[in-house]
Amino acid sequence: MQKKKTKKNKKILLIQPTPYDQYGNLVKKNRLYFVGLAMPLLAALTPKGYEVEICYETIEDVPFDTDADLIGISSMGHAVMRTIDIANKFKELGKTVVLGGYMVSLMPEEAKKYADCVMIGDAEETWAQMIEDYSKGKLKKVYQKKLKELKTPLPKYELILNKKIGNFLPVQAGRGCPKTCSFCSVHCLYKGQYLKREIKDVIRDIKKVKSLGFKQFLLLDDNIFSNRDYAIKLCSEIKKLKMKWMTQCSIDIAKDEELLDIIAQSGCYVLSFGLESISKESLKSMDKGWANPDKYIEYMDIIRKHGIDISTEMVVGADGDTLESIKATADFVSNSHIVVPRFYILTPIPGTKYFSDMQEQDRIYNHDIYSYNSCEAVHIPKNMTPEELTKAYWDLYNEVYKIKNIVKRTLLTKNFFKRPFLVLFYFGVNLFYRYQIKKGIVPNII
Repeated sequence: MQKKKTKKNKKILLIQPTPYDQYGNLVKKNRLYFVGLAMPLLAALTPKGYEVEICYETIEDVPFDTDADLIGISSMGHAVMRTIDIANKFKELGKTVVLGGYMVSLMPEEAKKYADCVMIGDAEETWAQMIEDYSKGKLKKVYQKKLKELKTPLPKYELILNKKIGNFLPVQAGRGCPKTCSFCSVHCLYKGQYLKREIKDVIRDIKKVKSLGFKQFLLLDDNIFSNRDYAIKLCSEIKKLKMKWMTQCSIDIAKDEELLDIIAQSGCYVLSFGLESISKESLKSMDKGWANPDKYIEYMDIIRKHGIDISTEMVVGADGDTLESIKATADFVSNSHIVVPRFYILTPIPGTKYFSDMQEQDRIYNHDIYSYNSCEAVHIPKNMTPEELTKAYWDLYNEVYKIKNIVKRTLLTKNFFKRPFLVLFYFGVNLFYRYQIKKGIVPNII
């Protein structure tokens, strides 16, 4: 039930929590390079007359002594446990807590336990209404309205410029993905639908980023090049701005070298791929059988030929994985010269098809939500014990981030002579990831 107040103040605190490491300590960084878009966008969606404060907990402390009465918290994957703890603390302090983000959308009934209000799905159609209801003392428990088209205002980037962030800002082109991978939260939320913004609006946001003094941006999209015509038109407009940028997509982009050339010419210099696994059986078990790991190295060579570097994300613990295949993954990463590789334990996130599959097979090993951090096995793998999987995961990370392997993947490449400063940057990122791994922290973009 919403707290009774004689007067609603006009201040909202928006929080992006940081994850806990495996020892229960908060993950803290001196600088947040990958800044989320949700907070500046929610600020832009907030009705006039309200003051909005943004907190990125990874680089700053949560101001529990805030004079804001309305607290909005974004619940993202690895930080879901911290989200709960922050929400509980603010509830104890008598604040009104609103939870959103994809974890809330996947587990709304669970989220209701910790909040006065939950936002399910995209907030463009419901955020302003929620605030209006709150101001009138008529806050609903749930707000949900499916987007038919993706129209967003210019994010309020100015609210985060005084924070310790990196040298680029996020811009969004679309949401959703046509793929149907069973473990993916994006598929759960969008069911294969892909919503794209009008190109003029995307360019408007990029121009804003440029006007703020940034020379590069991160194009947020789950699979931006799934619509070829849209991608070509967008790249044509981006090229005119003479900015560097990066994004993520399917590695199948390598099949279209004409498009790859257009992408590279527009200023894209890094593509991130969710390869997931080098095992065909594992990919099939995750409903990603369309991917062909036999072609991964060939595809990456083609992409690099166009001057684009490669970052990857992979998971371990699928049904085709063995202790031997996880070890082989380390060799694959090293031999394919992936500049920034990241790994996660395949986790059955409630709300996903993969969770349902594991539940039906009675293979959920650990129901404690605090263990759903992608670095601890919570399901029973097919070919090893949960304990063996967790150990193999950390062994994989430690092997990939040995100094000799970092050097091989970064400094001992052709790019060192072509783009030495960029390669040295990758080298530095790898050293920082190595430092995190040694402390039991999962390197991620938060």
